[in-house]
Amino acid sequence: MKYLKPLKLYQELLKASEVKRGRLLGLDVGDNVLVRKRTNIDLISSDFQTLISELSLEGFVIGYPFDRQKSSPDAVQMKLFIDDLNKTGKFEDLKYTFWDECYTSKNVEFLLKPLTLHPVQLKTIMDKFAAVGILQGYLDFASRSRGLNQETENVLDEKLSDNLD
Repeated sequence: MKYLKPLKLYQELLKASEVKRGRLLGLDVGDNVLVRKRTNIDLISSDFQTLISELSLEGFVIGYPFDRQKSSPDAVQMKLFIDDLNKTGKFEDLKYTFWDECYTSKNVEFLLKPLTLHPVQLKTIMDKFAAVGILQGYLDFASRSRGLNQETENVLDEKLSDNLD
């Protein structure tokens, strides 16, 4: 897996011919949906390989807790998860970027609150919609940024990268 700055990932996707152009998948990697342990990373990577193949995925937009301290447990767990996936060696051609997951779950929770759903069903729907929110936020930003000049793009990329270091 290769990390790319958010706008760079989008630009690379646009450069690809329509025949080779793949899709992006938004990921809200929480503890509840995927129980991540070093012992099951092969199983998770196999599931990802199936998704990549079935959906013609080119990359992932991964929700990342930019609003918290860099050493927060969620941020550390996210980086460890990506490192574990990289170590499998199964995703050499896959690209990814991080996108701010700030408030995505809370926004979805607010939207779903009026519905009377079983708590397990509600959590499943919330996780899926949060991933959609992460991807949509990224795509909105990238599409608005297409008209920006290179200097502005560099400033935006630096702000995002500073949060990752």
